[in-house]
Amino acid sequence: MSRISKVYITLIFIFLYAPIAVMTLFSFNSTTSTYVFSGFSLHWYEEMFANDATMDALKNTIILALCTAAVSTVLGILAAVGLFKSKNKLYKRSMMTVTNISMMNPEIVTGIAMMLLFVFAGTLIGKSDVLGFWTLLIAYITFSLPYVILDVMPKLRQFDTHIYEAAVDLGCKPTNAFFKVVMPEILSGIITGCVMSFTLSLDDFIISYFTNGPSFQTLPIYIFSMTKKRVKPDMFALSTVMFATILMLLIMMNAMQSRAEKKGKRDAE
Repeated sequence: MSRISKVYITLIFIFLYAPIAVMTLFSFNSTTSTYVFSGFSLHWYEEMFANDATMDALKNTIILALCTAAVSTVLGILAAVGLFKSKNKLYKRSMMTVTNISMMNPEIVTGIAMMLLFVFAGTLIGKSDVLGFWTLLIAYITFSLPYVILDVMPKLRQFDTHIYEAAVDLGCKPTNAFFKVVMPEILSGIITGCVMSFTLSLDDFIISYFTNGPSFQTLPIYIFSMTKKRVKPDMFALSTVMFATILMLLIMMNAMQSRAEKKGKRDAE
């Protein structure tokens, strides 16, 4: 790699992570200043955890993200297995194209479309305050599901189907054969898809903004409402906690993928 390439990559990383580093630093500031660091303190973290509104938004976000990850993972596994076993190539290509379109589609388009759908459904059942937890959950599952499918499908393609057929021929029921033979082989893809859907649900703002109701507030919406006032370091502390959580999940996901790849190479040898 040339020196110019190294400088270019370094500048990109500085541009990407310098704001996060500054935010993390000032989350430990002892004063309310957001541009002069006066000393190290955990005061803003204590204030953040003592704020009932912040904790309610955090609780709502975690519950919503866990539900989204669970439902998306189950539906994604079923969809991936169904597409993998499909014999109709045109149908399979069409479904994979539809899956990719939903990922490439701008979030603002998805958010507005989901909002219009929920409002229309609410008018049909005579309910005006339809937006809330369930609309957010449906919207989150909608944009998280393709990531699970696309993470599980490559693992299914790498799997030797003759092993599954041998297990069935030896008397194992198809369901038991799937859980005992297929599931361990695609587990890394399932975990990756689950973590992806969880992290996407944890910090999504655009879709949340359009499908969120007054009865259920998520953390991104709460942070957005805080920016309309004077920004205090407690918001930095909250953002730092979210960044650290997502970073740990990504490290765990990469470690699991690396372990699975090493295991696959050992098995191949």
